[in-house]
Parts: sequence; structure tokens; C-alpha cells
Amino acid sequence: MNDSAPPPTLIVNARLVNEGREFDADLRMADGRIEAIGSGLSARPGETVIDAGGRRLLPGMIDDQVHFREPGLEYKGDIATESAAAAAGGLTSFMEMPNTSPPTLDSAALEDKYRRAAGRAWSNYAFYLGTSTGNIEAIRALDPKTAPGVKVFMGASTGNMLVDDPEVLDAVFRDAPTPIITHCEDTPTIDAELAKYREKYGDAIPVEYHGEIRSREACIKSTRLAIELARRHDARLHVLHISTADELALFERGPLIRADGSRKRITAETCVHFLRFDSRDYATRGNFIKCNPAIKDSTDREALIDALAGDVIDVLATDHAPHTLEEKQHGYLRAPSGLPLVQFALSAALECVHEGRLSTAQVVQKFAHAPAQLFDVRERGFLREGYRADLVLIDDTPFTVERSQVLSKCGWSPFEGTTFRSRVASTWVNGHLVWDGRALVGSPRGQRLEFDR
Repeated sequence: MNDSAPPPTLIVNARLVNEGREFDADLRMADGRIEAIGSGLSARPGETVIDAGGRRLLPGMIDDQVHFREPGLEYKGDIATESAAAAAGGLTSFMEMPNTSPPTLDSAALEDKYRRAAGRAWSNYAFYLGTSTGNIEAIRALDPKTAPGVKVFMGASTGNMLVDDPEVLDAVFRDAPTPIITHCEDTPTIDAELAKYREKYGDAIPVEYHGEIRSREACIKSTRLAIELARRHDARLHVLHISTADELALFERGPLIRADGSRKRITAETCVHFLRFDSRDYATRGNFIKCNPAIKDSTDREALIDALAGDVIDVLATDHAPHTLEEKQHGYLRAPSGLPLVQFALSAALECVHEGRLSTAQVVQKFAHAPAQLFDVRERGFLREGYRADLVLIDDTPFTVERSQVLSKCGWSPFEGTTFRSRVASTWVNGHLVWDGRALVGSPRGQRLEFDR
């Protein structure tokens, strides 16, 4: 790992987007931090000067939901390859899920992931502790400074990470020392729908029915249970990848941080693919947009965008989950669920700005500020003097996603053939330029995320 200090850098003539505002300013980076933000900053001897030419400068995005497949599934992706794709996409920090092989169910497995990431991660990193039917003592013993949260697959995973035992769930929601992060789908409901389609189609179920099999009813039932448990124990709950309009009524409308300084206890998240795809796209993209929870209807997509704008949904993430091209080309029943998304996620989100549905400040709030606030991330997620210099420069030049551009190990993207109107021109991680708009620069510069708890 190269521990050299980043070169002092001055970005001039930028359009900064931060904390609900867009304004023209210069920004200086020194020693890996934002040293100054202001107008008319003068270059110092030996300082690298970058003229932003009026382009938007954002804090680096914080993706609180990725699957980077290491350890155990490195043939799909690993920390190095997937974090490289993230950095190219302006995602300067990530929080990775515990359903690896072996799963991350105790402090030893957690620290093993941190060791793997050191010197190899292009973006800053943190890892969740998972929940199983038998690791409640590991959850109780968790140092809250070592993980962003505890992940619960509420009836929608495999092996002992599927948690549907009422006593186990009650103990987790009562005793977890961090926010609880949930995947909410009800397995019995899904199994019943799958049986109906198997009876009609056998093993040749068309992928177009994925959203009917992984149904909205399965999502609603499980989300209601999670919220009930959180209220019973006054737990901090974050419900991942909301995919239906129906679930939105279960959540509080309003900013994550209220006017009195208090924070919502129960929060919601959606993902970029739910903003760009709907059930009509199965006909052309098939298993390449098969994911769990499933992409639903166009009315759901519209409602989710409105819920981001209206502060019903607090966070935007990716649920990046790569599988090989060969795996995705199997029939519906054999093709795994999950999409590689980090590299083009910010460009996809900014399409909502071009369409007039969201402002750039709202994208930054949901994709950078809110994850930092929700998980108590230290000194990241904002353009503030003294904070870590994780930055993204946006260029409003259209480009079309091609397979040859993909940096994820799986080598494909569900966005192939899509033209986006904004691209990532530069990414800085801890003051180091790591992406220049065309290629990775230097070496991995990610650091372990710290939590103010």
C-alpha cells in the first residue's frame, strides 16, 4: 500500500452542491482533507490547480448497500474489482453486506474483511455484521464502532441467515447496539406464488413474472413486521431497497434530521435500478434486471421517485450484487438475482435531475449526506472544511454505456445501451485522484470508515 500524502490540490470555478445549496466556489484539498472552501482562493507554490469550468462538484457518494462477494465468491467479484468500479462511479465509500462465504456472523469474520480491504479498496469501506438463528451473543458483544449496522434477512435469504424465528427477531431488535438493517420479503408468501407459476409453466417460468412471484404482498408483510418490532423495542431500523408504492405509507414523511435536531428512528431506502427500470423492461432485459426485491410496475417507479423528493424515502443506494454473465444466461429459475450497479449508479440517479424529478441537491442528500448521518460516519459525506476530501466532479456530457467500459469483474451492466447525460469526470478519495474520467489513477486509497458513536 502506498501511504504517500496526496498532492495539495486547488479546484477553482466549481459549482459546489452541498447541504441543500448550489453555489460557485473554489475548494482546496491538503493532507487528505478539505482545507478551505471560498471564492477567489489563490494557488500556492507547488499546488495542483484544476479549473472545474463551472461543473458540479459533489461530496463523494456513500453506498450503504453493496455485495462485493469476498470472501468465498470471488469468481463473481472481489473487494478490489468492485471498489474500483465504485470509485469510477463517484462512490467514494461503501458498506458491504454479510452474506459472503463464510457469512460475517462474528467479530473474527468482520475483522477478516477489514484486513482484506486494507490496501486493496479503491473506496472507503465498512462491513455489516450479519444475523443468523444462532449468533445473538455475537450481536450483543458487537462494538458499535466496528460496523455500520446489523443486517437481518427477514425471511428472504438462504441457510442460517434466513431469520424468521420470532424469538430470535425479538432478541435482535431488543439488543442490537447499532442500527438494524433489513431485507424485507416474506418467504412463505413468495413460495406460494412460485408454486402457482410452477404449476402453470413448470421449469419454464417467464422472467416477466418475477415481480408477481416476489410480490408486493411479500414486501409489505415483512416490512410491517420489521416496523412493528422496531417500535416495540424503540430500535433504530433502516429498511433496505423499498420497491413498491404500497410500502411508502408505512414510513414517516420529513427530513432525516428534524428541525429540533432529533433523528428519525425508522428510515427507508430505495435503489437506483428501481428508479430507471420497471416491469415493462423484463421483455428486453430479462434476467439482467432480475433482483430481489423485484423490479415492479411503472406506477411503483414513479411513486419511489416522488418519495425521494418528498422525504418519505431517506437514502438512495445500489444493492450492487454481481453475478457472472454465464449465470445470468440460465433460465429464470436458475439465474441468480442481483445486478452490478456501482459504476453507473450516480449517472443513473442524475437522470432524475435532467428529467426535472429531483434536484442535484436532493440526489446528494439521499446518496451522500443521509448515509453519513444515518450511520454516524465520521467526517465524510459533506463538503465541509476539515472533512475528508472525498469528492466527485460531474461533467454533463452524454455517454452510452458499453460492455467494454465495465470495471466490475462480472463484465456486464444492466445499463448497457443506455445513454446518460452526466458522467463522472474525476473522483478523489482522501485527497487522491483515483479516477480521471477515463481510467483509474494510482493505487487504492480507501480507508476504514469510522463511526462517531
